[in-house]
Amino acid sequence: MSKIAPWVIQYTAGGKEAEFLVVLKEQADLSAAAALTTKQEKGRYVRDMLWNKAQATQAPVLTWLRERNIENRSYYIVNMVWVKSNFDVALELAARPDVLRVEGNPQVRGIPDLRPVQEETSQPQRVTTIEPGISYVHAPLVWAEGYTGQGVVVGGADTGYRWTHNALKPHYRGWDGTIANHDYNWHDSIHDSTGNPCGNDSPFPCDDFGHGSHTIGTATGDDGAGNQIGMAPGAKWIGCRNMDQGNGTPARYLECFEFFLAPYPVGGNPNQGDPTLAPDVTTNSWICPASEGCSADTLQLGVEAQVAAGINMVVAAGNGGPSCSTVSDPPAIYAASYSVGALNTGTDTIASFSSRGPVTVDGSNRIKPDISAPGTNTRSAWNTSDTAYLSINGTSMATPHVAGGTALLLSARPILHHDVAMQRTILSNSAFHLTSTLCGSSGYPNNTFGYGRLDVKAAYDYLLLTGAVSRKTQGGAGTFDINLPLSGEPGLECRSSAGNYTQVFTFDNNVVSGSAAVTSGTGSVSGSPTFSGNTMTVNLTGVADVQMITVTLTGVTDVLSQVLPPTPVSMNVLIGDVNANKTVNATDVALVKSQVGQAVSGSNFREDVNADGSLTSSDVALTKSRVGNGLP
Repeated sequence: MSKIAPWVIQYTAGGKEAEFLVVLKEQADLSAAAALTTKQEKGRYVRDMLWNKAQATQAPVLTWLRERNIENRSYYIVNMVWVKSNFDVALELAARPDVLRVEGNPQVRGIPDLRPVQEETSQPQRVTTIEPGISYVHAPLVWAEGYTGQGVVVGGADTGYRWTHNALKPHYRGWDGTIANHDYNWHDSIHDSTGNPCGNDSPFPCDDFGHGSHTIGTATGDDGAGNQIGMAPGAKWIGCRNMDQGNGTPARYLECFEFFLAPYPVGGNPNQGDPTLAPDVTTNSWICPASEGCSADTLQLGVEAQVAAGINMVVAAGNGGPSCSTVSDPPAIYAASYSVGALNTGTDTIASFSSRGPVTVDGSNRIKPDISAPGTNTRSAWNTSDTAYLSINGTSMATPHVAGGTALLLSARPILHHDVAMQRTILSNSAFHLTSTLCGSSGYPNNTFGYGRLDVKAAYDYLLLTGAVSRKTQGGAGTFDINLPLSGEPGLECRSSAGNYTQVFTFDNNVVSGSAAVTSGTGSVSGSPTFSGNTMTVNLTGVADVQMITVTLTGVTDVLSQVLPPTPVSMNVLIGDVNANKTVNATDVALVKSQVGQAVSGSNFREDVNADGSLTSSDVALTKSRVGNGLP
């Protein structure tokens, strides 16, 4: 009984059937995803780890259910099985050693208190070319730099989407200007509604309520005719309906999580999922109230899986303010969610309804929200016609400002695509900081505003290390660089030059000063760094072979007087390891031999192991002398 949630016990009393979620004890370990350096690598790894864990462990439970003709559905983003049955079945499942817990799948009100302030109209009397909230967070200033969200995909999980709306259609990934293709771009997790205007399993994006069209409009919308309602009109959007006219369930929410992790065709199955088509950021203006039976544990693993896959999950803090600790419902309560409070549009005052921290429902006392954005009188697309608009209040409206702002940041700084933590760090640190002493916090972040008001131009201007290389001039052949990744496995320098190396660091802004020091490994910085435009050059001397050496940059300052936090960059040094597999062996010797007599070029400069600009027997001899060396 201790494994069964109270909701399940209550709703299966007296022989009644209810929906519940059988969560298995074994869950995938996704920790290794953090070391991967591209979003595609992260997405594939996370999807495969989750999928393989489900395939390896669910068979006994599924067989047991099928033998008894019990309705079920398998999930993999959390290793669990949806079941519709009675208490006896729940009790038997809970008794299994491979089952961790049995949680409820209640139908919950997913949209917190919709607050319309102006009725929709197909022919608005006044069109504000750029909506005030968009301007207030300085999105147009980023557009002026040439970045409108191009190359970025925003996923929307909501009440569905009127994809034909004039402000949405041009930005839908499933529309190429001539033909619509909803495969991999749309999923409907509503399978059992009654009287829903969109029906069940809609084969195309459909909005049964209006809320979804409104939120994705604020993230990406623009009709090209004066209704500039969206933060990132150059981005593309995809969608998943996770609520039946505003009512969700944990299973519906998780089904959309799975779709975003690895989108699949309309009418298809998750085994057809393609993680390379996953969105970069999702906007989530919904809640799963504990007061209605939603367990805080149910969704957490799904949220964490998306973030591990490089998907930045932006969520509404909720409309439970002004009392403290009203950020009380999933997914806003999670550390893995980037939670958004609402400002009175055009001001830096918090909207009275915006939920406050700290989070106490899970005992964490976590500061929430993380950031705030305009959330009153927000005008955006509505579902009643292709030209309909409505003005609404809510943290639901603030959230897509931040999701769209993330799209602008990623458009301008593609290096961040895989790094959700850094995306959030930049958005938070560049926010217009707003302080509050309410709700047990002070300074920033605080339990009213988080870090403060979103400022996407400041995020664009934020000083960021964007690249690093180990650079050598190899005789008369020229200068060649070995890339040093800023995260994950360090780059490997295989060339020898008496322990002298040059590292060149590139930033997103021009830099004017700073220092560097070796903070791990054998070697030291020689002289002072030099600066040219957006680069900083550091010379190293006395660098030993067969090691990882770390250089930490400190006090690097740009032309805007922004200072980079202390930033370490590591490099593996293993002379002769031309194939960069962290061991020198006969394969490396053979590779060098195969290039003897060839001109040194961008394709074979690593084989010039002594870095003298020619490929000769001396390179072979040097490589042979290092055979047997290796790094962990």
